[in-house]
Amino acid sequence: MSSQPKFFSCRSSEYLAKKIAHSFGTELGKMNVLEFSDGEFQPFFEESVRGCDVFIIQSTFPPSDNLMELLLAIDAAKRASARQIIAVMPYFGFARQDRKDRPRVSIGSKLVANLLTAAGVTRIMTMDLHADQIQGFFDVPVDHLYASAIFAPYIKGLELDNMIVAAPDIGGSKRANSYSKYLGVEMAMVYKQRAKANQVEAMTMIGDVSGKHVIMIDDMVDTAGTLTKAADLMVENGALSVRAFCTHPILSGNAYDRIMNSKLTEMVVTDTIPLKQPCDKIKVLSVADLFSDVIKKLLVDESISSSFIF
Repeated sequence: MSSQPKFFSCRSSEYLAKKIAHSFGTELGKMNVLEFSDGEFQPFFEESVRGCDVFIIQSTFPPSDNLMELLLAIDAAKRASARQIIAVMPYFGFARQDRKDRPRVSIGSKLVANLLTAAGVTRIMTMDLHADQIQGFFDVPVDHLYASAIFAPYIKGLELDNMIVAAPDIGGSKRANSYSKYLGVEMAMVYKQRAKANQVEAMTMIGDVSGKHVIMIDDMVDTAGTLTKAADLMVENGALSVRAFCTHPILSGNAYDRIMNSKLTEMVVTDTIPLKQPCDKIKVLSVADLFSDVIKKLLVDESISSSFIF
């Protein structure tokens, strides 16, 4: 990838794209969106991208317009003769629909992968997919970054004695286990039963958190129902403090109220998705430098594995 790289941003991720471009040592290219009165829109480039390596930055969190805008921008770059089109998707939407877990349902993440490929993307760069196997849905290279490169140093900097890593559910046990091995501490887990999506019916604690500072790890936080109930359960079981580390702060519904009213000491997230409102318990760490570093290595065909802690 030897041609001149150009960075562009769709509208919902411009706040992060500016940070990534600044960290890289450049500025965002000029891209605009023509809006029609019926809600239809058309992204277009205001500068030439012919023969360039084009990085289009957009997290595809709700609403679905964010995904559609990214697809149209990719199509515009392809039709403008860009040499390579790299979709930088810090948050990959529809990632929870990664399997057919009941009859007659869609597999949304596979559909999104097909749409991106059909639009003309030549590479995907993303962070902390809900399931690692989503990479296999693509027929183009996927650079899957991990927030552990940001979270692990922060956790070590807390210098907490009697620390324990916890998973808020069984699905997050693999991720939590990686942290517990890296930090050299024990691991606990919460087993939950759902009445329906986004609604927890019952929770059971697995492991001893009494007298310990809990580090709870997850890839995303949506309604915060699971995390806050898990935090309260851990404090009831004798935990000295509970901190949650979640890469993608979706934070829908009553999430902010739940976090403020919970026993959580702190919630640490990244800026893959912008916060809807400030919250005293939420600390945001930026992923801009990590993405910039990986992009630099990509452009000179250098291995990116050194950018990962685990």
